[in-house]
Amino acid sequence: MDLRRIMETVNMIDNENLDLRTTTMGISLLDCIDSDSDRACQKIYDKITTKAENLVKVARELETEYGIPIANKRITVTPISLIATASGDSDYVKYAVTLDKAAKAVGVDLIGGFSALVHKGYQNGDRVLIKSIPQALKETERVCSSVNVGSTRSGINMDAVKEMGQIVIENEKINPLNNGNLVIFCNAVEDNPFMAGGFHGVGESDVALNVGVSGPGVVKTALEKVKGESMDVVAETIKQTAFKVTRMGQLVGQEASKRLGVDFGIVDLSLAPTPAQGDSVANILEEIGLESVGTHGTTAALAMLNDAVKKGGIMACSHVGGLSGAFIPESEDAGMIAAAEKGILTVDKLEAMTAVCSVGLDMIAVPGDTPAETISAMIADEAAIGMINNKTTAVRVIPVPGKDVGDSIEFGGLFGYAPIMPVHKESSAAMINRGGRIPAPVHSFKN
Repeated sequence: MDLRRIMETVNMIDNENLDLRTTTMGISLLDCIDSDSDRACQKIYDKITTKAENLVKVARELETEYGIPIANKRITVTPISLIATASGDSDYVKYAVTLDKAAKAVGVDLIGGFSALVHKGYQNGDRVLIKSIPQALKETERVCSSVNVGSTRSGINMDAVKEMGQIVIENEKINPLNNGNLVIFCNAVEDNPFMAGGFHGVGESDVALNVGVSGPGVVKTALEKVKGESMDVVAETIKQTAFKVTRMGQLVGQEASKRLGVDFGIVDLSLAPTPAQGDSVANILEEIGLESVGTHGTTAALAMLNDAVKKGGIMACSHVGGLSGAFIPESEDAGMIAAAEKGILTVDKLEAMTAVCSVGLDMIAVPGDTPAETISAMIADEAAIGMINNKTTAVRVIPVPGKDVGDSIEFGGLFGYAPIMPVHKESSAAMINRGGRIPAPVHSFKN
């Protein structure tokens, strides 16, 4: 690499908020299945603490050697509903506590995989895990949970959609912030390094290291240099910038995998914002030419951004996966927060934007008196977008007790804060209470 490119990368890190958002080790727990839940939990703890013993150490070494900040070190595991069902236990909270204990022991920020896959129907382990989610999140600090309720190939499990709305309300009664650690998916992927929706799929290797890159600030700075140019130039500039960012992610991911003695999985190309000034996907869209994110043209600009990021990243890395695109959380992005506070960015507009980006209605704060059926209907809408468009969509919604439109909630850290967004008052209960399944779309039949 020549001196100019070295200095360019240094400037990205020092002045444009470039970092690796996460190095995430995926660990299979299939060999930890045991009919005795105490034995299973001990196996789980032993495997995680053995395989991930040096994860944080290696990440810190690479930060020092390459000068590249790695914001988070995380672990994903096989969906616990698959592991715990052999035990016959009536709740799986002890499994969540075990994951939390192991995560603390190895020093990672979060651990994902307290999960169930119910897109076509429930097994007993799925039912138990879902009912365990509120208590599991109450008793843990680093555990993340996810449930996949739909897919393009199978349709949408509306019984699960209804239940997840109720689970969100149960979490609200305990601690509304717990809903920040719960994601409801359609078309969930097996190699997602980002939280709270990450889990280690059964098709993955025993242990793999996945990397999530970031860099909204880098993209915005690059676009500042092409003001007034055509959209072709804008797209090409984004592609070239994504290429550079992804190369960095692949370099660190491959080296970390080598030192840890595990398989290198994928680089997730997602632009993941933070509340920090200049680290905003909304600001990129505004740099393209919008007075404010949320106005007319936002969806078109976001579609182009997402596509250009993927095109540039795929050229830079042989193994791309995860979610890969641009996240548009209400709370974690300073530009999104500002637009929501002004009423320019609404839930309806965010829903439209999710048709062209990853992942969905993310970190949306809504009034505390929002009915469970309304939450379920929001989940159903997002699942329908994912199902029809053959893409991953998700909902991470946070009803806040005692709060209404005009108020806000402080999450802290990477989560930032969120203004309370209005939702439609008209009821969706009769639809949600029908249950059953929404059939898969006709274009799902590809065999």
